[in-house]
Amino acid sequence: MSEKRFIVTGGAGFIGSAVVRMLVNEMDAQVLSIDKLTYAGHEANLRDLSAPERHRLEKVDIVDRQAIQAIIESFKPTAIMHLAAESHVDRSITGPAAFVETNILGTHVLLEEASAYWNGLAGEEKSAFRFLHVSTDEVFGSLGESGRFSESSQYKPNSPYSASKAAADHLVRAWNRTYGLPIIISNCSNNYGPYQFPEKLIPLMTLNALSGKPLPVYGDGRQVRDWLYVDDHARALLALVEQGRPGEVYCVGGDCEMVNLDLVTTITSILDEMFPDSPHRPHGDLIRHVKDRPGHDRRYAIDSGKINGELGWTPRESIASGLRKTITWYVENGAWCDEVTRDAKAKLGDMDMDRTDDAGPTWESQPTNQTAKA
Repeated sequence: MSEKRFIVTGGAGFIGSAVVRMLVNEMDAQVLSIDKLTYAGHEANLRDLSAPERHRLEKVDIVDRQAIQAIIESFKPTAIMHLAAESHVDRSITGPAAFVETNILGTHVLLEEASAYWNGLAGEEKSAFRFLHVSTDEVFGSLGESGRFSESSQYKPNSPYSASKAAADHLVRAWNRTYGLPIIISNCSNNYGPYQFPEKLIPLMTLNALSGKPLPVYGDGRQVRDWLYVDDHARALLALVEQGRPGEVYCVGGDCEMVNLDLVTTITSILDEMFPDSPHRPHGDLIRHVKDRPGHDRRYAIDSGKINGELGWTPRESIASGLRKTITWYVENGAWCDEVTRDAKAKLGDMDMDRTDDAGPTWESQPTNQTAKA
């Protein structure tokens, strides 16, 4: 099979859609996205494709084994890139069952069906097949003031979300060691960039500031995160699925550590520059400290030496360049923000929308088309 055919689970999500866009727009590949289209997955994320005829979206829950089996058998992928996951820490604290179901049981279904398909292949097709499992640095727990996570770091998850991802990582490893499935595991740092759902830290702070709403920061705001621009992550994942060694783990980071409070302050400074006549300027005056969340990890940082040394991958964006691109995108794409917000509220209801990651628990839809003119 000379044609490259990728199944991307979670393909309508934030990172998944970036991978799909790269596969379709920059590679001669056929792509099938599997997505449950929960509040965080949107067809609107997949409109900007240069060759839409090479992409298909299937609305499927990855725990539906019969559906997954039929999709894999009919599409005949050369690789499966598994990004589908429940990923919101606050939501995992109040509703962990969904994280166990999707992140653990869903991964098990994919592994079983991928193994059955792979075992039916022969020759070059079998040796070329890959199953890429995309995980998080949160499985390693929290760092002190020094050091970075690496492929040899001990697993110490501190939230139901990270625990469910850790369990999935272990399953994927076991399917390689026990059954020989050619898997690759990646553990990445915090992603940011266009198309990220507005409950996440950077879009939340940007949109709230534009609307003159409070910018809620958990605790003292001194938590440290390593930020990775989403297109850099997508490039890393494509390098791994094409060139990574089966059975190996690769850590992927942005080498861009920032204190959360400093990040929020930087966002407000960029908005002050972009909108000097805004009635909400200085936007930094909108920052509010709120009660910290349970089990809030203090610091993450990634050592990307392995993927750099083996595959030559390094991030192209610095936090300065990537952050400015991201803020500009949200300012210019108010229609997208409004659309995904309405879609999410229709799925969840207003009462379940006031949650964020690494910020505080307040988020509402905002008329970004209007506030961007401020």
